[in-house]
Amino acid sequence: MELNEGKQERYFIVVRRSKNGLSRGSIGCADAETAAGDLIGMVYGGGGSAKSSGTVKKQDTYPLTRHQAQLLLFVSPASRRLELMCNVQLFSAICALAQDDLVVVKHKKDFQPCLVKNLIQIGKKDKPGVLQMLGFELDLVDTQHDILSKTTVPLPFFSAADIVQVAPSHLNTRQPLRDSVDLGLKRKAVSRINSMPALNSRNAKKGSIILNTDVSSTIQSLSHSSLEVGSMAEVISLNGLTVFGVIRWIGVPEGKRNCWAGLELDNEVTTCSDGTFGTKRYFTCEGNKALFVPLTNCKPDSRFLFIPNEIPKPLEPLSVTLLEDLNEDVPPVAEQDVLSHLIGRMRGIQGHFNSCYLDTTLFSLFTSSVAFNRMFSTSEDSEEGISNILRRDIVNRLRRTGFVPAESVMKFRERLGCKSFATEEKDPEEFITLLLKQVLHIEPLLKIRSCGDLAQGAYTHQIIVEKNQVRAVPSVQQLLEMSFVSSDLKFEEIPSCLIVQMPRFGKKFKMFPKIIPSTELDITDILHCSPRECFLCGHPAEYECVQCLMDHKLQPGKIKQYCITCNTQVHIHSSRKEHTPQKLTVPDHLPEDAPVQRQQMQLFAVLCINTSHYVSFVKYGPNPRSWIFFDSMADRCGDDNSGYNVPVIRSCPEVGDFLSQSEEEMSTADVSQSSEMVRRLLCDSYMCLYQRTE
Repeated sequence: MELNEGKQERYFIVVRRSKNGLSRGSIGCADAETAAGDLIGMVYGGGGSAKSSGTVKKQDTYPLTRHQAQLLLFVSPASRRLELMCNVQLFSAICALAQDDLVVVKHKKDFQPCLVKNLIQIGKKDKPGVLQMLGFELDLVDTQHDILSKTTVPLPFFSAADIVQVAPSHLNTRQPLRDSVDLGLKRKAVSRINSMPALNSRNAKKGSIILNTDVSSTIQSLSHSSLEVGSMAEVISLNGLTVFGVIRWIGVPEGKRNCWAGLELDNEVTTCSDGTFGTKRYFTCEGNKALFVPLTNCKPDSRFLFIPNEIPKPLEPLSVTLLEDLNEDVPPVAEQDVLSHLIGRMRGIQGHFNSCYLDTTLFSLFTSSVAFNRMFSTSEDSEEGISNILRRDIVNRLRRTGFVPAESVMKFRERLGCKSFATEEKDPEEFITLLLKQVLHIEPLLKIRSCGDLAQGAYTHQIIVEKNQVRAVPSVQQLLEMSFVSSDLKFEEIPSCLIVQMPRFGKKFKMFPKIIPSTELDITDILHCSPRECFLCGHPAEYECVQCLMDHKLQPGKIKQYCITCNTQVHIHSSRKEHTPQKLTVPDHLPEDAPVQRQQMQLFAVLCINTSHYVSFVKYGPNPRSWIFFDSMADRCGDDNSGYNVPVIRSCPEVGDFLSQSEEEMSTADVSQSSEMVRRLLCDSYMCLYQRTE
């Protein structure tokens, strides 16, 4: 075996589980490299001591400097190391921290501003096979009184992962700390550099030191000077809860002396307005979402970690595989985790360049449903093939982190086999057919028999009805049954997933102003060779009559199938003598008293369109109120050239409340009095997605 010796130490982090058992996040040091590209060296365990030695594939690792390796080695558990590295700007800023730099850390379930006091080397120095870990010694800062707290209980050493924000780079002019600071954790005499001013002031509290003007102003700049109109911010409300939103207005409102901010919140709060403060309107938004507070009460949204005073951008990870293990499929987001994991701005799939049709379709298919997971196991694809890109870069990332950047989606679009899918607007059904049939080579989801002929495959079903065949506000159940019966169609078998297109032509013309998306779809009566019960007496049916479908004396719009006796009696009537009932194909030797098992499918997503823009509603759990709304281009930061779209996910339990009503109540409801989410669902529905209940 030929070896390439390297003089310099080559540190790395394992980003993909290796065959020899190395877990993701492990830190190692390579001594040599084989001609085949394998790294030979050791992997460090707890305390920085060598845990094991052996080989690891170079493609399963990511290179580190010694300083980065030491900082990451102090982070626990190992998975947090990968999460930290994926925030490129933050990790780079942490690696360059200098003494007296200002940072924000998560301490005792709260976020605290601190000053960097020292870089601490942890572990036995100069011992062979030991890599000393690096942690930070920090001092807490009280921003309300501009003091450096001298707590009686010493603070723990903080790891790099404890730091969630770093002061603006132009305010940090000191030299970065490096491991030349020779300090040991277990030494009693620790040489600490004391650079804080010891000022004797009458205003100084006992046990505290007043901060100098530069540090105090830096703290304030970290808190709010970087905020402007369009910034994502957070505010702690009077009841102690943190609310998030976008700053829509900054200025001095009537009756106030200081600068205030008007925020449009992510979620409704009953005490908020629609953009008015006092008697004056400062901006316009949905009701109960406008909050006005002093600007000093706002701070950058902690959910999006970036260095203040720099243009916020969706951060591109160092490597896609840092967060996704190619050999692990991530399950759908659990119902109890959706609100904390998905709701908010910069959540979901980020839209870019006419991609809303694709973003909403993928979000609907994969966020909470398992109906399409089988496509990955049935598609044989290379590591960089399109199915692996879809699974790794989009589906796994969406389910694990709650956000997919536009770059990942564009990489997928460029491999769809047609250039227009990367640049032009498309329809969801066109994308679904291409994805399943031509790219992933999946068998048709639907097998439909027409006029007794052999079954034909399809991926979606377009509802075709006459307007006078159903009520003014029809349900998907009524539309599907009418579409099948009037065209003499039957399902050959129960589909695992049913994608139904609403009766509309193009993006503008809608046959019905409102359509009720049935939460459960009963397909029992449109299944071929399936037991059915008589419409009148409930006994096993043997005949079906299409002409009776719209009979005003027999519940018009309901499918009519009869047993032998009822079929004879119904068609004795003079108005029905010309009807031609058809013999049903039913299973042989069916017991006469056998109950008919209803075959139902469950609604899990609705795609909507308005003015050429697609959005989606997704049901994420069995609770009737578990509904979320997704828009991949809900907002935009920056201009058309250098900006980016902001995807938003909102919780909309009111949709579940509305759909829990009876069909009669929903069809007669005044939609103008309903919430915006309910109106969009009923008036803009384009495609409904159903899956088998089991």
